[in-house]
Amino acid sequence: MVKFAVICASNMNRSMEAHYQLKKQGYNIQSFGTGSQVRLPGPTPTQPNIYDFGTAYNKIYSDLKTQDRALYTRNGLMMMLERNRSVKQAPQRFHHESASFDVIFTCEERVFDSVCEELLSRAGMQSRPVHVINIEIEDNHKDASIGAKTILELARLIVASKDLERDMDGIIEDVQNRMPHQLLYTVAFY
Repeated sequence: MVKFAVICASNMNRSMEAHYQLKKQGYNIQSFGTGSQVRLPGPTPTQPNIYDFGTAYNKIYSDLKTQDRALYTRNGLMMMLERNRSVKQAPQRFHHESASFDVIFTCEERVFDSVCEELLSRAGMQSRPVHVINIEIEDNHKDASIGAKTILELARLIVASKDLERDMDGIIEDVQNRMPHQLLYTVAFY
């Protein structure tokens, strides 16, 4: 079974929507963030809510509920956190993860760069390839949902492939031509 990971900056919106969608379809999926901390919108643009990775989604939900439930309901954070806590316990940071994956999806170019740098720093000791695909997704609820559909289509084609090494370039080209997202692709090593 193909082992997938999906990664955004905070493991809150884009990666969790894709995690949710792939999990519903029965894929072997985990999700992560690459930021130094989890950042969510706050009462003003200069006052974000900041949490450490590993802080339970339930705790973040309760914290925001006590701050300004109406604001965070209007901007979709409460619904997003309800989804997240139905998928897993807490946001995780990719740089702390020791498991390896067959395919890693990232949700923006700076996350793609961070993942590739982290994999390079691990020195490829196992000489095991990992396909890293970036799907450029704006960080809002609507685009996260659309982006998850692109990731789901990529996963479907990847799982259907009999020879992923041979087929991957064609899969990337096919999805790039049919879906609304810009894709980047590379092979890294564990």
